[in-house]
Amino acid sequence: MSESSTFSWRDRRVFLTGHTGFKGGWLALWLASKGAIVRGFALDPWTDPNLFSQAFVGGDVDDIRGDIRNPEELEPALCDFAPEVVFHLAAQPLVLASYADPIGTYETNVIGTARVLDAVRRAPSVRAVVSVTTDKCYENIENPHHSYRESDPLGGYDPYSSSKACAEIVSAAYRQSFFPVSKIAEHQCAIATARAGNVIGGGDWSTDRLLPDLVRGFLAGESVVIRRPHAIRPWQHVLEPLAGYIALAEKLLSDDAARYATAFNFGPADNDAQPVQWIVERMTKFWGGNAQWKLATDPGAHEAGYLKLDASRAHAELNWHPRLRLETALEWLVAWYKASQSGADMHAFTLAQIAAYENLPAIR
Repeated sequence: MSESSTFSWRDRRVFLTGHTGFKGGWLALWLASKGAIVRGFALDPWTDPNLFSQAFVGGDVDDIRGDIRNPEELEPALCDFAPEVVFHLAAQPLVLASYADPIGTYETNVIGTARVLDAVRRAPSVRAVVSVTTDKCYENIENPHHSYRESDPLGGYDPYSSSKACAEIVSAAYRQSFFPVSKIAEHQCAIATARAGNVIGGGDWSTDRLLPDLVRGFLAGESVVIRRPHAIRPWQHVLEPLAGYIALAEKLLSDDAARYATAFNFGPADNDAQPVQWIVERMTKFWGGNAQWKLATDPGAHEAGYLKLDASRAHAELNWHPRLRLETALEWLVAWYKASQSGADMHAFTLAQIAAYENLPAIR
């Protein structure tokens, strides 16, 4: 977020899909802490435990349960609320789960995105939409010397990655067909997409995801099985891309909105794109005790081996820059789970990490 910004979220009405999820829960708490009036729309949390319950997210938002694929549930929830801003985060977010349920993944990530944007067509109050996809929406050429830019071809080896590329195409089609940038003065609604890397942070209890798997294993005193120790990802604390989404929404609400109705990458500093083994070794050190891990004999289904984002557009146009080094992000993550384990007030703890993040200087 721009440090010189005088923008205020106070009393702005925000419709947030996916607020019961990991990223959505953090974003809901952050926006509410800024004074926004937030309505969340999502399915029930699909893990137990989950951030939504642990951090009491429902106390800070208007909590509506429903399926983005169902217009009879979605459209009244959105249109009756008359939001100014829509953040679309609801998704099936896991690569391995997409192999198990490819049709459900496409229905949620592609048709669900179309349903949200179609509901926006009937909500004249909406001025800004941030549709969140992923770094995996790019056609991955597995080149260790290439960082993906917003102009690179979209694609995807697996159902999850390709569904997110499809969501990008759907978003672009709705922008061009119903909310053209050239006529933004008439329809007054700007749509952008946001592509972030592998997010980490407290409250993520997803299955088949590296950091939650490590935490579960450490808590249980079990040796955690690691599938791909040399795979490199653009790791970043969850607050990093969320800061980008917020900054992007602010620009979409500005007089220069047309300039920002496009795609933006949000990725870490170059030296924070680290291999899995680097993460595991530091997590084991920070956790302490009898934390341990071992290599899998079978790495399982295909996952990208190398993935890195170029976030120079966000740096230049949004004045967005990372604030947490990866090692510090891992320390924050461990602190969150340890606080939860000790019975701390996780609503207050989560808000305290958000406040601490806001006070950090940008890494340039």
